[in-house]
Amino acid sequence: MTAPTVRRRQLGAELRKLRDSKGLFLEDVERGTGIDSAKLSRLETAKSAAKLPDIVRLLDFYEFEGDGRELLLSLAKDGGQRGWWLAYRDRLSPFNWDLVTLEDGASRIMAYQPSLLHGLLQTSPYARVAIKATRLEDRGTPIESQIEIRMARQAVLTKPNPPTFWGVIHESALMIRIDNVAVMRDQLDRLRHMSEMPNVEIQIMPANSAPHPGLGGAFTILGFSEQHDLDVVHTEGLLNSIYVEDRAEVELYAAAFQKITAEAMPLDASLRFITELRDKISE
Repeated sequence: MTAPTVRRRQLGAELRKLRDSKGLFLEDVERGTGIDSAKLSRLETAKSAAKLPDIVRLLDFYEFEGDGRELLLSLAKDGGQRGWWLAYRDRLSPFNWDLVTLEDGASRIMAYQPSLLHGLLQTSPYARVAIKATRLEDRGTPIESQIEIRMARQAVLTKPNPPTFWGVIHESALMIRIDNVAVMRDQLDRLRHMSEMPNVEIQIMPANSAPHPGLGGAFTILGFSEQHDLDVVHTEGLLNSIYVEDRAEVELYAAAFQKITAEAMPLDASLRFITELRDKISE
């Protein structure tokens, strides 16, 4: 499988910005770096995977230093990175390949979920229920494999220097009728446990809330370092996923998320709500 397409597009877009900021044409960069202009064009348009020495040469030529440089170098390294997901490369769709690599590289993850819990929060039994309910057709990946991949993704929240996760869950997502009450009871226990993790914040959106941007549907913002130029928004439908990469559009999602968090229950009230709901579920 090729390098993640979202990461490749991020890198290409940033390289194009750097060249434009210098007022240079592709031929100018070729003369200054010795890198063929056709190859440069393929890098900027994400048609070719980047090689780290070429990116170093380009960044030196553009005199680009600081934290932003390290971030671009990390994007270039991703194509050859040996992550946990390589064990699942034959079972991951291109969209899911993008998602797991973006989650692994993110420094912050912000998600709004109106109907189902975020994949990073799910227990295995809950994931089985969710996958079966939303699976419209068999696309070649067995349910058990999908569950295994989803559980493997969650290690991102407990690895060294994990990203911060800020999730807002609509109350209705916790009210779905599941015949096996133990599944929801254990899922609520997991939410309580995760709420106590130092890098995880969980809020509940009450059913009687005022109208807010989350009415438009679920989305996840994946942020990178302190710079926001490479942030990506992930939205998921029944048949496919969409990645929003345009800077202005990502900023709109970020503003929407702030409004959503302001409308949701505070963190302590959210934890009480989860605990009280858990206690209502009979053994």
